[in-house]
Amino acid sequence: MAKYLAQIIVMGVQVVGRAFARALRQEFAASRAAADARGRAGHKSAAASNLSGLSLQEAQQILNVSKLSPEEVQKNYEHLFKVNDKSVGGSFYLQSKVVRAKERLDEELRIQAQEDREKGQTPKT
Repeated sequence: MAKYLAQIIVMGVQVVGRAFARALRQEFAASRAAADARGRAGHKSAAASNLSGLSLQEAQQILNVSKLSPEEVQKNYEHLFKVNDKSVGGSFYLQSKVVRAKERLDEELRIQAQEDREKGQTPKT
């Protein structure tokens, strides 16, 4: 009886070990794919994400903007900042997230403008 119990335990450990190894390989592959995607997005944009602590997508979700337009960003920022003001019963935490999201989107707009200027200065061949 003990022999069968030991065999069942060993088989169970092997199954769990294989599943863990497969999950680990999948996680490494997903991490590599995400790093490649960040690399394609541009080094400046990735640096801005690291500095602000927010990704571009997260900042867009917070301010509820689908495309980067300075007018839409400013309009949504002002509304959300006022709504979350502590004096009107809002949340300081949410208000600070709104500020950080606007800073991140402003930085992205600045990066895009700089890249557009650099593209405009390069001679066409």
